[in-house]
Amino acid sequence: MDVFYVSVDVGTGSVRAGLFTSDGCMVCTATCSLEMNQSEPHFYEQSSRNVWESTCSVVKEVVSGVKNREQIRGIGFDATCSLVALDGALSPVTVSLSGEDNWNIVVWMDHRAEVQAARINALSHPVLRNVGGKMSLEMQPPKLMWLKEHVYESCWKKARHFMDLPDFLTFKATGSLSRY
Repeated sequence: MDVFYVSVDVGTGSVRAGLFTSDGCMVCTATCSLEMNQSEPHFYEQSSRNVWESTCSVVKEVVSGVKNREQIRGIGFDATCSLVALDGALSPVTVSLSGEDNWNIVVWMDHRAEVQAARINALSHPVLRNVGGKMSLEMQPPKLMWLKEHVYESCWKKARHFMDLPDFLTFKATGSLSRY
């Protein structure tokens, strides 16, 4: 019996899935565009609902030709360094100045946290050696600082979970918040 693996890549503008054989040969692919919100210059936001629905769509498409689902042995997720905000019920919490909960992902290319990244880097803390000597404003700590400082009421106080996008996808696929 042939076995297959599903690979999912969530990029800036689309979700892509591929079905692969156990020896790495690509069988088929599917792509679905993603929505993007730009609420301010340098602010880029996405919707975790849109990302997940698009992910499900492309995965269903690539596995549609597999006769027996037991032939599918695994799925892997890769995504941009984007930050997802969820409340205690695991529902979206806004990261947008608009206050719309639908926009609950700070996309990797969002540069709203430039000041926060500079403050972190000015500390010259030894831990920065673990990230190449300086904190990029595209990493999660500056984004989290910005959310706390600028959307405290609409985001920071309501959010109970902040996840990197690949962790969010794994959570949605498994129902588990464990990251081990």
